Amino acid sequence: MWPLVRGRLPAPPARVLDIGCGRLSGFVPLLRGDGYDAVGVDPEAPDGPHYLRFEFERVDAPTDVDGIVASASLHHVADPALVVDRIVGSLSGGGTLVVVEWAWERFDHDTAQWAFARLREDEEEGWPHRRRAEWLASGQTWEEYLHNWADSHGLHRSDLLVRTLDERLERRRLEYGPYLFPELAHTTPADEQTAIDAGAIRPTRVDWLGVRR
Repeated sequence: MWPLVRGRLPAPPARVLDIGCGRLSGFVPLLRGDGYDAVGVDPEAPDGPHYLRFEFERVDAPTDVDGIVASASLHHVADPALVVDRIVGSLSGGGTLVVVEWAWERFDHDTAQWAFARLREDEEEGWPHRRRAEWLASGQTWEEYLHNWADSHGLHRSDLLVRTLDERLERRRLEYGPYLFPELAHTTPADEQTAIDAGAIRPTRVDWLGVRR
């Protein structure tokens, strides 16, 4: 996702926050390596001067930043409206927000079966392996299992997230594309896009770009 994210941010040395960078640093090393003044925010962020270990919505975050990246971090926050309000408060006038999200509600039966048929069987199991195993053990239809699982984890639908973003920032781009390929064996983004274009599966990645009004 780095080329997509990098291509939508203002030019370095802009100040950028990576919200939900996780314990693996997120985009921060790439951003800093490209000349950005970048800081990662996450309760499990690594130690170091370029990371803030807290929940973005609970502690005062840096303000007047030029860009914010939120990659797969909004669908599981407690209150999307609160988080987006905090994002707006952190951005400078005209500042850019780059969102990459998972549209879990688009992960329908056909899309799931396409992905499950391509799972890596000889490497560390990822989230699709766990979803498949839990679904098979549940005795439910895929749609029943998916919605029950999402409800139990408090996941927000992508259309709600998009609406929340559109209400608070000026949207510049909204696209849907491949999301599953990193977890699949011998599957490229182009392979997944081909299946999407053929109507065999649904796109489950949301790319949203906006600026502070």
